[in-house]
Amino acid sequence: MPTYKYEGAYASGEKVSGVVEAVSRTDAVNQIRQSCEIVLSIKEVPKSAARDPLSRLQKISAKSLSLTCQQFAIILKAGLPLVQTVDLVAEQCPDKNLSALLRQVSEDVSNGWSLSYSLEQRGAKSLPVTFRETVRAGEESGDLQAAFQRMADYFERMNKTHESVVSALTYPMFVILVAVVVVAIIMLYAVPTFVGVFEGMSIDLPWPTRVLIAMSGFFQKYTLVLAALAALVVFAVRLYGTTAKGGAALAKMQLGIPVIGSVVRMSNSSQFAHTMSMLLTAGMPILQAIEVSGKTMSNQCMSQEVLGTLPGVEGGRPFGECLEYTREIPPMLVQMTSVGEATGSMESTLKVLASYYDNETDLKTKRAIALLEPSIIVVMAVLVVLILFAVYLPMFSMYGSM
Repeated sequence: MPTYKYEGAYASGEKVSGVVEAVSRTDAVNQIRQSCEIVLSIKEVPKSAARDPLSRLQKISAKSLSLTCQQFAIILKAGLPLVQTVDLVAEQCPDKNLSALLRQVSEDVSNGWSLSYSLEQRGAKSLPVTFRETVRAGEESGDLQAAFQRMADYFERMNKTHESVVSALTYPMFVILVAVVVVAIIMLYAVPTFVGVFEGMSIDLPWPTRVLIAMSGFFQKYTLVLAALAALVVFAVRLYGTTAKGGAALAKMQLGIPVIGSVVRMSNSSQFAHTMSMLLTAGMPILQAIEVSGKTMSNQCMSQEVLGTLPGVEGGRPFGECLEYTREIPPMLVQMTSVGEATGSMESTLKVLASYYDNETDLKTKRAIALLEPSIIVVMAVLVVLILFAVYLPMFSMYGSM
């Protein structure tokens, strides 16, 4: 549908501007005249330009979404009109991208658009599908304030989980970085210094020293080539991961990694249970809730398995029964979903499961970090000892021959 930019004026002389979507220019003029009496100018906006401001928006963080949803819930509970609510939230929003988006949404709502339709049109690339679909479900059920409150709790939990993982990984990543820097300095600067000393000695160098010197020379000569090759490999893997086949293959490989695979499985199970519970509580039909919940899962392999249950559920089979044919979904999640579905309490059952998987994710992450930290230190110590052994071995040989 074409987008039209317009300038208009009220009978009082006050000017106004905005955008509308309409099937034709005539229809656009009719829409504009519903809000202002005089249309001063109207111009169709090219599709690329219409999408430009929002297509460049980055993904909005769970922390910003949680705060925004909380503000929406509080203001709506106070009884303010929706347009005024969006304006107030946009002014208070600390995230500049989200604030700019909400200002455009406010214009759309004032022009007669529904909030969910405007968010879908303006924030398709920046807002998570969970946010957009929950707003839609809240509008359809007539309880938008409760929908925003549930989302505030949901995104707050997602943010806490993300922050706990980042916090746990900070120290190991720092140790790895230090180890890489230390080894690089030794290979690129320290070893060449000793090479000059060794050349002044008329002795046969031991094979560990010759290997170390050869490696040092190789890294000195091909450092840029190796860096470029590493960047190319990372780019190729990322590009492969954007394809349907590649994304599924990498996701499957991720689940097969010892320790890490278990953390990923627990994390995605938590994500699915939280999302599904929230959407069902908001009044979304189960088919739509399954589709949205599946799409929000970060592991593509598990996501495809959840989405693969849709034909069976659409054909009348219970969702829990369809989940039994999946391979990567944890058996406990499958069984408890079946129990919740049979007893008519799937929302509360999934909410309990989500808390359980949150705790499991945190526990397994801490265990993985506890195993990773000493492993990094041991590997770093072994490398340094081997390098020092190769450097000092010729000196020991020389002293022994004197």
